[in-house]
Amino acid sequence: MLTCLLIALSTYLNAEVPLITNVSARNITSLNGKWNYIIDPLDNGFFDYRLEPLKNGFFKNQKPTNPSQLIEYNFDTSPYMKIPADWNTQDNQLFFYEGSVWFKKDFTHQKKANNKTYIYFAAVNYRASVYINGQLAGHHIGGYTPFNFDITDLLLEGKNFVVLRVNNNRGKDEVPTVNMDWWNYGGITREVMLVEVPQVFIEDYQIQLAKNNKGLISGWLKLNAAKAGEAIVVEIPELKIKQELKTDQNGLANFEIKAKPALWSPKNPKIYEIILSKADERITDQIAFRTIETKGKDILLNGEKIFLSGISIHEEAPYRQGRAWSKDDARTLLGWAKEMGCNFVRLAHYPHNENMVREAEKMGLMVWSEIPVYWTISWLNEGTYNNAKKQLHDMVYRDKNRAAVVIWSIANETPHGEARDKFLSNLATYARSLDNTRLLSMAMEVNHLPNHVNVVEDNMNKYVDIISFNEYMGWYDGRGTSEDCRVATWKIPYNKPIVVSEFGGDALQGLYGDKTERWTEDFQEELYIRNLEMLSKIDGLSGVSPWILKDFHSPRRQLFGIQDWFNRKGLISDQGIKKKAFYIMQNWYKTKNN
Repeated sequence: MLTCLLIALSTYLNAEVPLITNVSARNITSLNGKWNYIIDPLDNGFFDYRLEPLKNGFFKNQKPTNPSQLIEYNFDTSPYMKIPADWNTQDNQLFFYEGSVWFKKDFTHQKKANNKTYIYFAAVNYRASVYINGQLAGHHIGGYTPFNFDITDLLLEGKNFVVLRVNNNRGKDEVPTVNMDWWNYGGITREVMLVEVPQVFIEDYQIQLAKNNKGLISGWLKLNAAKAGEAIVVEIPELKIKQELKTDQNGLANFEIKAKPALWSPKNPKIYEIILSKADERITDQIAFRTIETKGKDILLNGEKIFLSGISIHEEAPYRQGRAWSKDDARTLLGWAKEMGCNFVRLAHYPHNENMVREAEKMGLMVWSEIPVYWTISWLNEGTYNNAKKQLHDMVYRDKNRAAVVIWSIANETPHGEARDKFLSNLATYARSLDNTRLLSMAMEVNHLPNHVNVVEDNMNKYVDIISFNEYMGWYDGRGTSEDCRVATWKIPYNKPIVVSEFGGDALQGLYGDKTERWTEDFQEELYIRNLEMLSKIDGLSGVSPWILKDFHSPRRQLFGIQDWFNRKGLISDQGIKKKAFYIMQNWYKTKNN
Protein backbone atom coordinates (compact mmCIF):
# COMPACT_ATOMS: atom_id res chain seq x y z
CA MET A 1 0.00 0.00 0.00
CA LEU A 2 2.81 2.40 0.90
CA THR A 3 4.47 1.67 -2.43
CA CYS A 4 1.25 2.50 -4.28
CA LEU A 5 0.83 5.78 -2.39
CA LEU A 6 4.38 6.83 -3.09
CA ILE A 7 4.08 5.96 -6.75
CA ALA A 8 0.76 7.80 -7.00
CA LEU A 9 2.33 10.89 -5.45
CA SER A 10 5.38 10.69 -7.69
CA THR A 11 3.17 10.21 -10.72
CA TYR A 12 1.48 13.48 -9.85
CA LEU A 13 4.84 15.22 -9.49
CA ASN A 14 6.37 13.57 -12.57
CA ALA A 15 3.40 13.26 -14.86
CA GLU A 16 3.59 11.32 -18.10
CA VAL A 17 3.59 13.47 -21.19
CA PRO A 18 1.06 12.73 -23.96
CA LEU A 19 1.84 9.67 -26.02
CA ILE A 20 3.58 10.13 -29.35
CA THR A 21 1.39 8.64 -32.06
CA ASN A 22 3.00 6.22 -34.55
CA VAL A 23 6.26 6.24 -32.66
CA SER A 24 7.99 3.77 -35.00
CA ALA A 25 7.81 6.31 -37.84
CA ARG A 26 9.94 8.81 -35.91
CA ASN A 27 13.70 9.08 -35.53
CA ILE A 28 14.15 6.21 -33.08
CA THR A 29 16.99 4.35 -31.39
CA SER A 30 16.09 0.91 -30.10
CA LEU A 31 17.03 0.08 -26.52
CA ASN A 32 16.03 -3.55 -26.97
CA GLY A 33 18.67 -6.12 -26.15
CA LYS A 34 20.64 -7.05 -23.05
CA TRP A 35 19.72 -5.35 -19.77
CA ASN A 36 21.28 -6.11 -16.40
CA TYR A 37 18.77 -7.07 -13.72
CA ILE A 38 18.62 -7.41 -9.94
CA ILE A 39 15.83 -9.28 -8.12
CA ASP A 40 14.61 -7.24 -5.16
CA PRO A 41 11.83 -9.06 -3.22
CA LEU A 42 12.05 -6.69 -0.20
CA ASP A 43 12.45 -3.50 -2.26
CA ASN A 44 15.84 -2.85 -0.68
CA GLY A 45 16.70 -0.67 -3.63
CA PHE A 46 13.68 1.56 -3.08
CA PHE A 47 13.14 1.74 0.72
CA ASP A 48 15.36 1.69 3.77
CA TYR A 49 14.67 -0.69 6.69
CA ARG A 50 12.15 1.84 8.10
CA LEU A 51 10.30 1.76 4.77
CA GLU A 52 11.32 5.33 4.02
CA PRO A 53 12.16 6.10 0.37
CA LEU A 54 15.88 6.01 -0.33
CA LYS A 55 17.67 9.04 -1.71
CA ASN A 56 20.43 6.82 -3.07
CA GLY A 57 18.58 3.72 -4.13
CA PHE A 58 19.45 1.28 -6.88
CA PHE A 59 18.32 3.89 -9.42
CA LYS A 60 21.56 5.79 -8.77
CA ASN A 61 23.61 2.90 -10.21
CA GLN A 62 26.40 3.71 -7.78
CA LYS A 63 29.97 2.43 -7.98
CA PRO A 64 32.44 2.37 -5.05
CA THR A 65 34.81 5.33 -5.11
CA ASN A 66 37.21 3.68 -2.64
CA PRO A 67 37.87 0.10 -1.46
CA SER A 68 36.12 0.57 1.89
CA GLN A 69 32.83 2.00 0.58
CA LEU A 70 29.81 -0.26 1.22
CA ILE A 71 27.49 -0.65 -1.78
CA GLU A 72 25.49 -3.89 -1.72
CA TYR A 73 24.52 -4.09 -5.36
CA ASN A 74 26.26 -3.85 -8.73
CA PHE A 75 24.34 -3.81 -12.00
CA ASP A 76 27.49 -4.38 -14.03
CA THR A 77 28.18 -7.75 -12.40
CA SER A 78 24.51 -8.79 -12.36
CA PRO A 79 23.11 -11.17 -14.98
CA TYR A 80 21.59 -10.07 -18.27
CA MET A 81 18.04 -10.46 -19.49
CA LYS A 82 17.06 -10.00 -23.11
CA ILE A 83 14.48 -7.23 -23.46
CA PRO A 84 11.62 -7.28 -24.45
CA ALA A 85 10.83 -10.23 -22.23
CA ASP A 86 8.84 -11.37 -19.25
CA TRP A 87 11.05 -12.39 -16.37
CA ASN A 88 8.97 -15.48 -15.54
CA THR A 89 10.22 -17.51 -18.50
CA GLN A 90 13.71 -15.98 -18.68
CA ASP A 91 14.89 -16.99 -15.20
CA ASN A 92 13.72 -20.23 -13.56
CA GLN A 93 13.75 -18.72 -10.07
CA LEU A 94 11.27 -16.07 -11.27
CA PHE A 95 8.60 -18.36 -12.74
CA PHE A 96 6.10 -17.70 -9.92
CA TYR A 97 7.70 -14.45 -8.74
CA GLU A 98 5.63 -11.37 -8.02
CA GLY A 99 7.51 -8.37 -6.71
CA SER A 100 10.21 -5.93 -7.80
CA VAL A 101 13.02 -6.40 -10.28
CA TRP A 102 15.48 -3.65 -11.27
CA PHE A 103 16.76 -3.30 -14.84
CA LYS A 104 19.68 -1.23 -16.18
CA LYS A 105 20.78 -0.39 -19.71
CA ASP A 106 23.79 1.70 -20.79
CA PHE A 107 23.54 3.71 -23.99
CA THR A 108 25.24 6.60 -25.76
CA HIS A 109 23.54 9.74 -26.94
CA GLN A 110 24.59 12.77 -28.94
CA LYS A 111 22.55 15.85 -28.22
CA LYS A 112 21.11 17.80 -31.12
CA ALA A 113 20.15 21.45 -30.92
CA ASN A 114 16.43 22.22 -31.20
CA ASN A 115 15.46 18.58 -30.65
CA LYS A 116 13.60 16.83 -27.86
CA THR A 117 14.26 13.25 -26.78
CA TYR A 118 11.67 10.92 -25.27
CA ILE A 119 11.99 7.44 -23.86
CA TYR A 120 9.11 5.24 -24.99
CA PHE A 121 7.98 1.93 -23.48
CA ALA A 122 5.45 -0.12 -25.44
CA ALA A 123 4.49 -1.84 -22.14
CA VAL A 124 5.88 -2.69 -18.71
CA ASN A 125 3.96 -4.92 -16.30
CA TYR A 126 2.72 -3.57 -13.96
CA ARG A 127 4.29 -0.57 -12.21
CA ALA A 128 7.31 1.13 -13.68
CA SER A 129 9.60 3.74 -12.13
CA VAL A 130 11.98 5.16 -14.74
CA TYR A 131 15.28 6.87 -13.95
CA ILE A 132 17.76 8.46 -16.38
CA ASN A 133 21.30 8.89 -15.07
CA GLY A 134 19.98 8.50 -11.53
CA GLN A 135 17.23 11.12 -11.92
CA LEU A 136 13.52 10.31 -11.89
CA ALA A 137 11.87 10.59 -15.28
CA GLY A 138 8.47 9.38 -14.05
CA HIS A 139 6.19 6.51 -13.09
CA HIS A 140 3.55 4.51 -14.92
CA ILE A 141 0.82 2.12 -13.76
CA GLY A 142 -0.77 -0.42 -16.11
CA GLY A 143 0.77 -3.43 -17.79
CA TYR A 144 -0.55 -3.37 -21.35
CA THR A 145 -0.44 0.18 -22.67
CA PRO A 146 2.45 2.37 -23.87
CA PHE A 147 3.90 5.41 -22.11
CA ASN A 148 6.69 7.90 -22.68
CA PHE A 149 8.63 10.60 -20.84
CA ASP A 150 10.46 13.69 -22.05
CA ILE A 151 14.06 13.07 -20.93
CA THR A 152 15.76 15.85 -22.90
CA ASP A 153 17.04 17.63 -19.80
CA LEU A 154 18.15 14.40 -18.09
CA LEU A 155 20.47 13.20 -20.85
CA LEU A 156 24.22 13.70 -20.95
CA GLU A 157 26.46 14.02 -23.98
CA GLY A 158 27.94 10.59 -24.62
CA LYS A 159 27.45 7.87 -22.01
CA ASN A 160 24.07 7.50 -20.25
CA PHE A 161 22.15 4.84 -18.37
CA VAL A 162 18.49 4.09 -17.73
CA VAL A 163 17.28 2.18 -14.66
CA LEU A 164 13.77 0.78 -14.14
CA ARG A 165 12.14 -0.55 -11.03
CA VAL A 166 9.43 -2.91 -12.26
CA ASN A 167 6.86 -4.33 -9.84
CA ASN A 168 4.12 -6.81 -10.78
CA ASN A 169 2.44 -7.32 -7.40
CA ARG A 170 -1.29 -7.79 -7.83
CA GLY A 171 -3.62 -5.48 -5.93
CA LYS A 172 -7.29 -5.57 -5.01
CA ASP A 173 -7.88 -2.07 -6.38
CA GLU A 174 -5.85 -2.52 -9.55
CA VAL A 175 -6.94 -3.23 -13.15
CA PRO A 176 -6.85 -6.22 -13.49
CA THR A 177 -7.47 -7.13 -9.87
CA VAL A 178 -5.92 -9.97 -7.82
CA ASN A 179 -7.89 -12.79 -9.47
CA MET A 180 -7.41 -13.58 -13.14
CA ASP A 181 -7.03 -16.54 -15.46
CA TRP A 182 -3.79 -15.66 -17.22
CA TRP A 183 -0.17 -15.43 -16.15
CA ASN A 184 0.96 -12.26 -14.42
CA TYR A 185 4.05 -11.88 -16.57
CA GLY A 186 6.37 -9.30 -15.03
CA GLY A 187 9.00 -7.19 -16.73
CA ILE A 188 9.68 -4.94 -19.70
CA THR A 189 7.45 -7.00 -21.95
CA ARG A 190 7.43 -4.85 -25.09
CA GLU A 191 9.85 -2.67 -27.02
CA VAL A 192 11.86 0.25 -25.62
CA MET A 193 13.17 3.12 -27.70
CA LEU A 194 14.55 6.63 -27.64
CA VAL A 195 12.57 8.99 -29.84
CA GLU A 196 14.00 12.23 -31.24
CA VAL A 197 11.60 14.89 -32.45
CA PRO A 198 11.76 18.63 -33.19
CA GLN A 199 10.96 21.05 -30.37
CA VAL A 200 7.56 21.52 -32.01
CA PHE A 201 6.36 18.29 -33.60
CA ILE A 202 3.25 16.48 -34.81
CA GLU A 203 2.26 14.73 -31.61
CA ASP A 204 -1.02 13.12 -32.63
CA TYR A 205 -3.38 12.71 -35.57
CA GLN A 206 -6.41 10.82 -36.80
CA ILE A 207 -7.32 10.06 -40.40
CA GLN A 208 -10.40 8.07 -41.43
CA LEU A 209 -13.57 8.10 -43.49
CA ALA A 210 -16.08 10.65 -42.32
CA LYS A 211 -18.89 8.97 -40.45
CA ASN A 212 -21.76 8.07 -42.82
CA ASN A 213 -19.86 9.38 -45.86
CA LYS A 214 -17.67 6.99 -47.87
CA GLY A 215 -16.63 9.78 -50.21
CA LEU A 216 -15.00 11.99 -47.60
CA ILE A 217 -11.74 11.51 -45.71
CA SER A 218 -11.71 13.53 -42.53
CA GLY A 219 -9.16 14.01 -39.84
CA TRP A 220 -7.17 16.23 -37.59
CA LEU A 221 -3.63 16.61 -36.37
CA LYS A 222 -2.19 18.19 -33.26
CA LEU A 223 1.17 19.69 -32.40
CA ASN A 224 2.74 19.19 -29.00
CA ALA A 225 2.59 22.94 -28.47
CA ALA A 226 -0.08 25.61 -28.93
CA LYS A 227 1.55 27.13 -32.02
CA ALA A 228 -0.61 28.85 -34.61
CA GLY A 229 0.14 29.10 -38.31
CA GLU A 230 2.37 26.03 -38.62
CA ALA A 231 2.18 24.74 -42.21
CA ILE A 232 1.59 20.98 -42.45
CA VAL A 233 1.07 18.98 -45.64
CA VAL A 234 -1.15 15.87 -45.77
CA GLU A 235 -0.47 13.50 -48.67
CA ILE A 236 -2.02 10.27 -49.89
CA PRO A 237 0.03 9.71 -53.06
CA GLU A 238 -2.00 6.80 -54.45
CA LEU A 239 -5.18 8.91 -54.29
CA LYS A 240 -3.33 11.96 -55.68
CA ILE A 241 -4.16 13.93 -52.53
CA LYS A 242 -1.91 16.72 -51.32
CA GLN A 243 -3.34 19.39 -49.05
CA GLU A 244 -1.63 22.07 -46.97
CA LEU A 245 -3.07 22.90 -43.56
CA LYS A 246 -2.41 25.64 -41.01
CA THR A 247 -2.65 25.03 -37.29
CA ASP A 248 -4.88 27.21 -35.12
CA GLN A 249 -3.96 28.90 -31.85
CA ASN A 250 -4.17 25.52 -30.08
CA GLY A 251 -1.76 23.84 -32.48
CA LEU A 252 -4.65 21.90 -34.04
CA ALA A 253 -5.69 21.53 -37.68
CA ASN A 254 -8.84 19.81 -39.00
CA PHE A 255 -9.43 18.74 -42.58
CA GLU A 256 -11.90 17.09 -44.94
CA ILE A 257 -10.89 15.78 -48.36
CA LYS A 258 -13.20 14.43 -51.04
CA ALA A 259 -11.96 11.02 -52.18
CA LYS A 260 -13.10 7.52 -53.05
CA PRO A 261 -10.57 5.15 -51.57
CA ALA A 262 -10.84 1.39 -51.98
CA LEU A 263 -12.41 0.13 -48.77
CA TRP A 264 -10.55 -2.23 -46.47
CA SER A 265 -12.12 -5.64 -45.84
CA PRO A 266 -10.97 -9.17 -45.00
CA LYS A 267 -11.18 -10.06 -48.69
CA ASN A 268 -9.37 -6.90 -49.78
CA PRO A 269 -7.20 -5.47 -46.96
CA LYS A 270 -6.22 -2.36 -48.90
CA ILE A 271 -3.90 0.03 -47.05
CA TYR A 272 -2.69 3.45 -48.22
CA GLU A 273 0.55 5.26 -47.45
CA ILE A 274 -0.09 8.55 -45.68
CA ILE A 275 2.54 11.28 -45.39
CA LEU A 276 2.40 14.15 -42.89
CA SER A 277 5.16 16.72 -43.21
CA LYS A 278 6.29 20.16 -42.19
CA ALA A 279 9.56 22.05 -42.63
CA ASP A 280 11.54 19.95 -40.14
CA GLU A 281 9.50 16.74 -39.90
CA ARG A 282 8.14 13.92 -42.06
CA ILE A 283 5.94 11.06 -40.79
CA THR A 284 4.62 8.15 -42.83
CA ASP A 285 1.87 5.79 -41.82
CA GLN A 286 -0.18 3.02 -43.40
CA ILE A 287 -3.90 3.69 -43.04
CA ALA A 288 -6.95 1.88 -44.36
CA PHE A 289 -10.50 3.11 -44.81
CA ARG A 290 -13.74 1.27 -44.01
CA THR A 291 -17.08 1.75 -42.29
CA ILE A 292 -18.48 -0.38 -39.48
CA GLU A 293 -22.01 -0.17 -38.09
CA THR A 294 -24.98 -2.23 -36.97
CA LYS A 295 -28.51 -2.37 -38.29
CA GLY A 296 -30.98 -4.38 -36.26
CA LYS A 297 -29.30 -7.73 -35.61
CA ASP A 298 -26.75 -7.35 -38.41
CA ILE A 299 -23.16 -6.08 -38.42
CA LEU A 300 -22.35 -4.12 -41.55
CA LEU A 301 -18.83 -3.71 -42.88
CA ASN A 302 -18.74 -1.12 -45.66
CA GLY A 303 -22.52 -1.32 -45.73
CA GLU A 304 -22.63 -5.09 -46.27
CA LYS A 305 -23.67 -7.74 -43.77
CA ILE A 306 -20.76 -9.73 -42.38
CA PHE A 307 -20.40 -12.63 -39.98
CA LEU A 308 -17.49 -12.37 -37.52
CA SER A 309 -15.72 -15.71 -37.93
CA GLY A 310 -13.35 -15.32 -35.02
CA ILE A 311 -11.08 -16.73 -32.38
CA SER A 312 -9.97 -15.37 -29.01
CA ILE A 313 -6.23 -14.93 -28.49
CA HIS A 314 -4.03 -14.29 -25.46
CA GLU A 315 -0.70 -12.52 -25.89
CA GLU A 316 1.15 -15.80 -25.43
CA ALA A 317 4.16 -16.56 -27.62
CA PRO A 318 3.95 -19.38 -30.18
CA TYR A 319 6.32 -22.35 -29.83
CA ARG A 320 7.98 -20.92 -26.72
CA GLN A 321 6.68 -19.80 -23.34
CA GLY A 322 6.12 -16.20 -22.34
CA ARG A 323 4.72 -12.97 -23.68
CA ALA A 324 4.36 -12.47 -27.42
CA TRP A 325 5.55 -9.07 -28.66
CA SER A 326 7.25 -9.22 -32.07
CA LYS A 327 6.03 -9.08 -35.66
CA ASP A 328 7.07 -12.72 -36.07
CA ASP A 329 4.96 -13.71 -33.04
CA ALA A 330 2.01 -11.81 -34.48
CA ARG A 331 2.35 -13.33 -37.93
CA THR A 332 2.42 -16.85 -36.50
CA LEU A 333 -0.59 -16.41 -34.20
CA LEU A 334 -2.63 -14.55 -36.80
CA GLY A 335 -1.53 -16.98 -39.49
CA TRP A 336 -3.09 -19.80 -37.46
CA ALA A 337 -6.30 -17.75 -37.22
CA LYS A 338 -6.33 -17.23 -40.98
CA GLU A 339 -5.68 -20.95 -41.55
CA MET A 340 -8.74 -21.70 -39.42
CA GLY A 341 -10.81 -19.46 -41.68
CA CYS A 342 -11.11 -16.45 -39.39
CA ASN A 343 -11.84 -12.91 -40.52
CA PHE A 344 -11.87 -11.63 -36.93
CA VAL A 345 -9.81 -11.95 -33.74
CA ARG A 346 -10.74 -11.10 -30.19
CA LEU A 347 -7.56 -9.87 -28.50
CA ALA A 348 -8.30 -10.72 -24.88
CA HIS A 349 -8.27 -9.54 -22.11
CA TYR A 350 -6.11 -6.43 -22.46
CA PRO A 351 -4.66 -4.33 -25.31
CA HIS A 352 -2.17 -6.47 -27.20
CA ASN A 353 1.09 -5.13 -28.62
CA GLU A 354 0.95 -2.74 -31.56
CA ASN A 355 2.64 -5.24 -33.88
CA MET A 356 -0.33 -7.57 -33.38
CA VAL A 357 -2.87 -4.95 -34.42
CA ARG A 358 -0.89 -3.70 -37.40
CA GLU A 359 -0.21 -7.21 -38.69
CA ALA A 360 -3.90 -8.09 -38.30
CA GLU A 361 -4.75 -5.10 -40.48
CA LYS A 362 -2.31 -6.22 -43.17
CA MET A 363 -3.72 -9.75 -43.10
CA GLY A 364 -7.37 -8.68 -43.32
CA LEU A 365 -8.43 -9.58 -39.79
CA MET A 366 -10.93 -7.46 -37.89
CA VAL A 367 -9.99 -6.84 -34.25
CA TRP A 368 -11.83 -6.70 -30.92
CA SER A 369 -9.61 -4.79 -28.46
CA GLU A 370 -10.28 -4.90 -24.71
CA ILE A 371 -9.17 -3.40 -21.41
CA PRO A 372 -8.60 -5.70 -18.38
CA VAL A 373 -11.73 -4.79 -16.44
CA TYR A 374 -12.05 -8.46 -15.63
CA TRP A 375 -14.30 -10.33 -13.20
CA THR A 376 -14.68 -8.48 -9.89
CA ILE A 377 -13.09 -5.03 -9.95
CA SER A 378 -13.27 -2.57 -7.02
CA TRP A 379 -16.33 -0.87 -8.46
CA LEU A 380 -16.63 1.78 -5.74
CA ASN A 381 -12.97 2.80 -5.72
CA GLU A 382 -12.34 6.07 -7.56
CA GLY A 383 -8.69 5.21 -8.17
CA THR A 384 -9.69 1.92 -9.78
CA TYR A 385 -12.07 3.72 -12.12
CA ASN A 386 -9.44 6.30 -13.07
CA ASN A 387 -6.98 3.48 -13.76
CA ALA A 388 -9.47 1.73 -16.07
CA LYS A 389 -10.32 5.03 -17.75
CA LYS A 390 -6.65 5.75 -18.39
CA GLN A 391 -6.09 2.30 -19.90
CA LEU A 392 -9.17 2.78 -22.10
CA HIS A 393 -7.85 6.16 -23.23
CA ASP A 394 -4.41 4.78 -24.06
CA MET A 395 -5.85 1.79 -25.96
CA VAL A 396 -7.99 4.06 -28.14
CA TYR A 397 -5.22 6.65 -28.48
CA ARG A 398 -2.70 4.15 -29.83
CA ASP A 399 -4.96 2.30 -32.27
CA LYS A 400 -7.49 4.90 -33.42
CA ASN A 401 -5.98 4.91 -36.92
CA ARG A 402 -6.17 1.15 -37.33
CA ALA A 403 -9.16 0.30 -39.51
CA ALA A 404 -8.84 -3.34 -38.45
CA VAL A 405 -10.06 -2.42 -34.98
CA VAL A 406 -13.85 -2.57 -35.24
CA ILE A 407 -14.83 -3.19 -31.59
CA TRP A 408 -13.73 -1.57 -28.34
CA SER A 409 -14.55 -3.78 -25.34
CA ILE A 410 -14.76 -2.33 -21.84
CA ALA A 411 -15.12 -5.46 -19.68
CA ASN A 412 -15.23 -9.25 -19.40
CA GLU A 413 -17.53 -11.42 -17.24
CA THR A 414 -18.40 -8.80 -14.63
CA PRO A 415 -21.06 -9.53 -11.96
CA HIS A 416 -24.30 -7.56 -12.09
CA GLY A 417 -24.84 -4.79 -9.55
CA GLU A 418 -25.55 -1.08 -9.20
CA ALA A 419 -21.93 -0.08 -8.56
CA ARG A 420 -20.72 -2.16 -11.51
CA ASP A 421 -23.38 -0.68 -13.79
CA LYS A 422 -22.34 2.87 -12.89
CA PHE A 423 -18.65 2.07 -13.37
CA LEU A 424 -19.17 0.45 -16.78
CA SER A 425 -21.75 2.92 -18.07
CA ASN A 426 -19.33 5.76 -17.31
CA LEU A 427 -16.59 3.89 -19.17
CA ALA A 428 -18.93 3.34 -22.11
CA THR A 429 -19.81 7.02 -22.27
CA TYR A 430 -16.14 7.93 -22.11
CA ALA A 431 -15.31 5.47 -24.89
CA ARG A 432 -17.95 7.09 -27.11
CA SER A 433 -16.44 10.51 -26.44
CA LEU A 434 -13.04 9.24 -27.57
CA ASP A 435 -14.31 7.43 -30.69
CA ASN A 436 -17.88 7.24 -31.95
CA THR A 437 -16.99 5.50 -35.22
CA ARG A 438 -16.42 1.98 -33.89
CA LEU A 439 -18.68 -0.52 -32.20
CA LEU A 440 -18.75 -0.90 -28.43
CA SER A 441 -19.20 -4.17 -26.60
CA MET A 442 -18.28 -6.20 -23.51
CA ALA A 443 -18.35 -9.90 -22.69
CA MET A 444 -21.45 -10.45 -20.55
CA GLU A 445 -22.41 -13.39 -18.38
CA VAL A 446 -25.29 -15.84 -18.86
CA ASN A 447 -28.09 -16.51 -16.35
CA HIS A 448 -29.06 -20.19 -16.20
CA LEU A 449 -32.73 -20.87 -15.45
CA PRO A 450 -34.56 -24.19 -14.89
CA ASN A 451 -35.43 -26.43 -17.81
CA HIS A 452 -32.17 -25.65 -19.66
CA VAL A 453 -33.15 -22.04 -20.36
CA ASN A 454 -30.25 -19.60 -20.74
CA VAL A 455 -30.92 -15.87 -20.54
CA VAL A 456 -28.68 -12.94 -21.44
CA GLU A 457 -30.03 -9.87 -19.65
CA ASP A 458 -27.74 -7.05 -18.66
CA ASN A 459 -28.38 -3.41 -17.80
CA MET A 460 -25.43 -2.53 -20.02
CA ASN A 461 -27.44 -3.55 -23.07
CA LYS A 462 -28.34 0.05 -23.85
CA TYR A 463 -24.71 1.18 -23.84
CA VAL A 464 -23.30 -1.38 -26.28
CA ASP A 465 -23.77 -1.95 -30.02
CA ILE A 466 -23.25 -5.71 -29.84
CA ILE A 467 -24.61 -8.15 -27.27
CA SER A 468 -21.63 -10.38 -26.50
CA PHE A 469 -21.49 -13.13 -23.90
CA ASN A 470 -19.36 -16.06 -22.78
CA GLU A 471 -20.93 -19.50 -22.46
CA TYR A 472 -19.37 -22.82 -21.52
CA MET A 473 -22.20 -25.25 -22.13
CA GLY A 474 -20.92 -28.77 -21.58
CA TRP A 475 -17.79 -27.72 -19.71
CA TYR A 476 -18.67 -25.42 -16.79
CA ASP A 477 -22.35 -24.86 -17.54
CA GLY A 478 -25.07 -27.50 -17.40
CA ARG A 479 -24.16 -31.01 -16.29
CA GLY A 480 -20.72 -31.02 -17.85
CA THR A 481 -21.51 -32.98 -20.99
CA SER A 482 -21.93 -31.96 -24.61
CA GLU A 483 -25.45 -33.41 -24.50
CA ASP A 484 -26.45 -30.25 -22.60
CA CYS A 485 -26.17 -28.38 -25.89
CA ARG A 486 -28.93 -30.48 -27.44
CA VAL A 487 -31.57 -29.33 -24.94
CA ALA A 488 -30.40 -25.77 -24.23
CA THR A 489 -32.57 -22.82 -25.31
CA TRP A 490 -31.62 -19.14 -25.39
CA LYS A 491 -33.50 -15.95 -24.57
CA ILE A 492 -31.79 -12.70 -25.61
CA PRO A 493 -34.36 -9.86 -25.61
CA TYR A 494 -32.44 -7.26 -27.64
CA ASN A 495 -32.66 -6.17 -31.24
CA LYS A 496 -28.92 -6.04 -31.62
CA PRO A 497 -26.29 -8.30 -33.19
CA ILE A 498 -25.15 -11.21 -31.01
CA VAL A 499 -21.54 -12.34 -30.78
CA VAL A 500 -20.66 -15.34 -28.62
CA SER A 501 -17.33 -14.12 -27.32
CA GLU A 502 -16.27 -17.39 -25.63
CA PHE A 503 -17.14 -21.08 -25.62
CA GLY A 504 -15.12 -24.28 -25.46
CA GLY A 505 -13.39 -26.71 -23.11
CA ASP A 506 -9.97 -28.15 -22.25
CA ALA A 507 -8.06 -30.88 -24.01
CA LEU A 508 -4.49 -32.05 -23.60
CA GLN A 509 -3.05 -32.35 -27.08
CA GLY A 510 -2.28 -35.98 -27.89
CA LEU A 511 -4.64 -37.41 -25.25
CA TYR A 512 -7.40 -39.45 -26.89
CA GLY A 513 -10.33 -41.46 -25.60
CA ASP A 514 -14.09 -41.66 -25.65
CA LYS A 515 -15.94 -38.48 -26.54
CA THR A 516 -17.39 -38.48 -23.01
CA GLU A 517 -13.93 -38.46 -21.37
CA ARG A 518 -12.85 -35.03 -20.16
CA TRP A 519 -9.41 -33.64 -21.11
CA THR A 520 -9.24 -35.68 -24.32
CA GLU A 521 -9.17 -34.19 -27.80
CA ASP A 522 -12.23 -36.32 -28.56
CA PHE A 523 -14.25 -34.68 -25.76
CA GLN A 524 -13.24 -31.21 -26.94
CA GLU A 525 -14.06 -32.09 -30.55
CA GLU A 526 -17.55 -33.34 -29.61
CA LEU A 527 -18.06 -30.28 -27.40
CA TYR A 528 -17.35 -28.00 -30.36
CA ILE A 529 -19.65 -29.93 -32.66
CA ARG A 530 -22.59 -29.69 -30.23
CA ASN A 531 -21.94 -26.05 -29.28
CA LEU A 532 -21.89 -24.98 -32.93
CA GLU A 533 -25.17 -26.82 -33.54
CA MET A 534 -26.69 -25.04 -30.56
CA LEU A 535 -25.33 -21.57 -31.31
CA SER A 536 -26.40 -21.71 -34.95
CA LYS A 537 -30.02 -21.67 -33.76
CA ILE A 538 -29.68 -18.31 -31.96
CA ASP A 539 -31.59 -15.57 -33.75
CA GLY A 540 -29.30 -12.70 -34.64
CA LEU A 541 -26.03 -14.62 -34.25
CA SER A 542 -23.50 -12.40 -36.00
CA GLY A 543 -20.21 -13.86 -34.85
CA VAL A 544 -18.29 -16.15 -32.54
CA SER A 545 -14.79 -16.13 -31.05
CA PRO A 546 -14.23 -19.48 -29.31
CA TRP A 547 -11.89 -19.73 -26.35
CA ILE A 548 -9.05 -19.95 -27.39
CA LEU A 549 -6.47 -20.15 -30.19
CA LYS A 550 -3.55 -21.53 -28.18
CA ASP A 551 -2.94 -23.07 -24.76
CA PHE A 552 -1.67 -20.41 -22.37
CA HIS A 553 -0.10 -20.22 -18.93
CA SER A 554 -2.44 -19.70 -15.97
CA PRO A 555 -1.80 -20.07 -12.22
CA ARG A 556 -5.40 -21.29 -11.80
CA ARG A 557 -4.65 -24.50 -13.75
CA GLN A 558 -2.98 -26.91 -11.35
CA LEU A 559 -4.00 -30.42 -12.45
CA PHE A 560 -0.70 -32.31 -12.62
CA GLY A 561 -0.12 -34.28 -15.80
CA ILE A 562 -2.92 -32.50 -17.67
CA GLN A 563 -2.84 -28.77 -17.09
CA ASP A 564 0.60 -28.24 -15.51
CA TRP A 565 -0.06 -24.49 -15.19
CA PHE A 566 -1.67 -24.23 -18.63
CA ASN A 567 -5.24 -23.43 -19.56
CA ARG A 568 -5.73 -26.22 -22.12
CA LYS A 569 -8.71 -24.74 -23.96
CA GLY A 570 -6.51 -23.90 -26.93
CA LEU A 571 -7.35 -25.32 -30.33
CA ILE A 572 -3.58 -25.43 -30.75
CA SER A 573 -1.17 -26.72 -28.12
CA ASP A 574 1.55 -24.64 -26.50
CA GLN A 575 3.96 -26.37 -28.94
CA GLY A 576 1.95 -25.32 -31.98
CA ILE A 577 0.23 -28.65 -32.69
CA LYS A 578 -3.39 -28.43 -33.83
CA LYS A 579 -6.03 -30.38 -31.91
CA LYS A 580 -9.03 -32.10 -33.48
CA ALA A 581 -11.40 -29.24 -32.59
CA PHE A 582 -9.32 -26.85 -34.71
CA TYR A 583 -10.56 -28.63 -37.81
CA ILE A 584 -14.17 -28.53 -36.59
CA MET A 585 -13.96 -24.75 -36.51
CA GLN A 586 -12.10 -24.64 -39.81
CA ASN A 587 -14.83 -26.65 -41.57
CA TRP A 588 -17.62 -24.65 -39.92
CA TYR A 589 -16.09 -21.35 -41.02
CA LYS A 590 -15.58 -22.69 -44.52
CA THR A 591 -19.30 -23.41 -44.73
CA LYS A 592 -20.22 -20.13 -43.01
CA ASN A 593 -18.03 -18.00 -45.24
CA ASN A 594 -19.39 -19.65 -48.36
